[in-house]
Amino acid sequence: MIDLASTAVIPSKQGDSADVVKSATQRAYQGIRKRIINGEILPGERLKVESLKVLLNTGASPIREALSLLTSDQLVERIDQRGFRAASASKQHFQEILMLRCQLEDLAIRGSIGSGDTQWEESLVLCHYRLQQADRNDPEQWEHLHRAFHSALLLGCGSPILLRFCDQLYDLNVRYRFLAGKSGRYSKRDIASEHQSILDAALARDATLASDLLIRHYKLTGEFLADQFDE
Repeated sequence: MIDLASTAVIPSKQGDSADVVKSATQRAYQGIRKRIINGEILPGERLKVESLKVLLNTGASPIREALSLLTSDQLVERIDQRGFRAASASKQHFQEILMLRCQLEDLAIRGSIGSGDTQWEESLVLCHYRLQQADRNDPEQWEHLHRAFHSALLLGCGSPILLRFCDQLYDLNVRYRFLAGKSGRYSKRDIASEHQSILDAALARDATLASDLLIRHYKLTGEFLADQFDE
């Protein structure tokens, strides 16, 4: 960990100041990204550098760099030469995300089942076990472990580019899933059973069944979200 107090009084090496800036940018990036994904920052909300400086206790430069990075992730939009806002949300946007996610994760999970080794299987089982033990009353912990399980399903495919796209679509999708989580009907789904069925099919090396179950898992969430937009 960088000790900022120490770097203020001890002569730094040439690369140290760049490392400090990079670290501040990463903290700002993660802080803004988390707030957009979990809904603290609403879709379309103006992202003012001065307000974010206070919120994240950092400088203007790391904030601007973080916002620029988040535009590449499609979580932030530029609205003029110097302004930013959280990416908008709509039924049409969600349906496009869902369509792409189903197509790309079909490729990824089939690749994992075809190429994944014993280490992939062990990692998948461990991630599923940890998710089973997670407390649903602790949304942050549950979401972290839920993401880890879904990532583990795909990691055996061996395609970094495909995994990068799947990871980005996960972030875009999860904002909408937080909306679905407020629905009483959504909470009645047996999510644990859905995860177990996907795991069993993956370990049985049944690529078609695993892909079908995974896509159905996503589309069930999509149906709840579509209903909310209609309402």
